[in-house]
Amino acid sequence: MRQTVTLIALTALLLPTAVLAARERVEVLQNQLEHPWALAFLPDDRGILITLRGGELKLWQRDKGLSSAIPGVPQVWANGQGGLLDVALAPDFAQSRRVWLSYAEGGDEDKAGTAVGYGRLSEDLQRLENFQVVFRQQPKLSTGNHFGGRLAFDGRGQLFIGLGENNQRSTAQDLDKLQGKVVRLTADGKVPADNPFVGQSGVRPEIWSYGIRNPQGLAMNPWSETLWLHEHGPRGGDEINIVQKGKNYGWPLATHGINYSGLPIPEAKGKKAEGTEAPLFVWEKSPAVSGMAFYNAQVFPQWQHRLFIGALKDESLIVLKVDGNKVTEQERILTDRGRRIRDVRVGPDGYLYVLTDESNGELLKVSPAG
Repeated sequence: MRQTVTLIALTALLLPTAVLAARERVEVLQNQLEHPWALAFLPDDRGILITLRGGELKLWQRDKGLSSAIPGVPQVWANGQGGLLDVALAPDFAQSRRVWLSYAEGGDEDKAGTAVGYGRLSEDLQRLENFQVVFRQQPKLSTGNHFGGRLAFDGRGQLFIGLGENNQRSTAQDLDKLQGKVVRLTADGKVPADNPFVGQSGVRPEIWSYGIRNPQGLAMNPWSETLWLHEHGPRGGDEINIVQKGKNYGWPLATHGINYSGLPIPEAKGKKAEGTEAPLFVWEKSPAVSGMAFYNAQVFPQWQHRLFIGALKDESLIVLKVDGNKVTEQERILTDRGRRIRDVRVGPDGYLYVLTDESNGELLKVSPAG
């Protein structure tokens, strides 16, 4: 026994400190979540709303655990990558109690598209009341892929929605369609008068920007007050973009990736194309990015000016340093857990909250070890 202990101790002395010491502390707040997709924090520490891709909205509270499904959620098209997607509280939630949801909605010929709407969360947190659909992706073209669905509000209360191109590449360049676009709506779901294509014949007035493949992260940069988006490339070429009014982000004319078959993207002119915006950051090898959170809290100074992005395929949380409009990847954490990370948010308490996309998905609370 003594010899065994001695050998263990000697082995420990030979191992690098980074191996022995965890780089972050992780608390599993909840497991047995079936493919969770997104989370949102209720004010006054009343809990966390969590969407499950199969179509359920649930509430997690530290003293009560996970609720049953909250009634009032619209019927979703839960096939392939479709289902119940993002959740976001209206900026005026304290008064309106509006909870916004994005989801895949079925249509004709077994095809679907992304829809967005809101309902009122009851005072007792038990029901979502009077749900209204205010946006539908038209036409519905998806047979199960590339819905996008991320939601973000800016400082004026305007709502941005990231929309995938339904795996129909060319539609991302078609301004009469809502595939492969970022759209902007008012707080009530109307089209703002200053959207870039308002009044133009044959163009959808909801469009803010276009040329996007499959956005999976959307957030306002708190330091520059600009909208950042990341999206899945094909085989290679996941990228981060700063989304600007009326701009074309290139897909499928410009890409750093190729087809899954190994052949080039037929429409691609290369990594650049005239009239399109170059990405801010590119992963030549796709980690399958999902969810994004800028760290602007004061709780952990070592995380200041960091951007956290989940990785589905690479099963990790990517940490990037943000310096103005320059981004550099610093490290990857949570790699030892071997879980697909679907969403990451900064909580009101300054900790990171992470959802893993598994049949037995988890809600994690994460902090740095030091």
